[in-house]
Parts: sequence; structure tokens; C-alpha cells
Amino acid sequence: MKMPGNMQAMMKQAQQMQERLQEQIAAIRVEASAGGGMITVKMDGRKNVLSVKIDPEVAGDVEMLQDMMRAAFNEAGKKVDDEAQGKMGGMLGGLGLPPGMF
Repeated sequence: MKMPGNMQAMMKQAQQMQERLQEQIAAIRVEASAGGGMITVKMDGRKNVLSVKIDPEVAGDVEMLQDMMRAAFNEAGKKVDDEAQGKMGGMLGGLGLPPGMF
């Protein structure tokens, strides 16, 4: 099925925007910490963990270490989501869509 020229151009533009958005999201880098900085996690836009820093003081208390690790990972994931949402909102804002649609 062949689409009208205007529709094809819109679809191509949407695809290009999607590709740019994916590149921008992949470039996101966030850092989150827990326990007053005793655990620090760095994560990219695809939620891959880039590094984990653990203060030697907490290494002996496994339960506390696990709790702080979970908190740091969750916070880093939330930061990635927030930044990605901001990038999507900025890019989609140029389309003139009604607020709240994405």
C-alpha cells in the first residue's frame, strides 16, 4: 500500500527522530549514591552499570551493603528514566502534539 507523499515524509521524519532519540538516550550518563556516598553507581542510558564504588567501611556488613546497593541502583535507574523522558519530551514537543500524549 502506497502512502501519500506527505505521509511518507512524516514517517521518514519520525524514524529519523527516533534514531536521534535513541542515540541521545544511549549517551546519557548518571551517577547515584546511597548511604551518604558509601555506595556510588554510574549507569548509562541503556541502564548498563558502568561502575560501582564501595566504601571499604561497609564491606563487612553484608546486609547493609545489599540495601545500599539496591538503593543506589534504583536511584540510578530512576535518573536514567528522568533524563530519557526529558529528551523525549523535548523532541516530541516540536511535533505539536497535545500535552500528555507521550
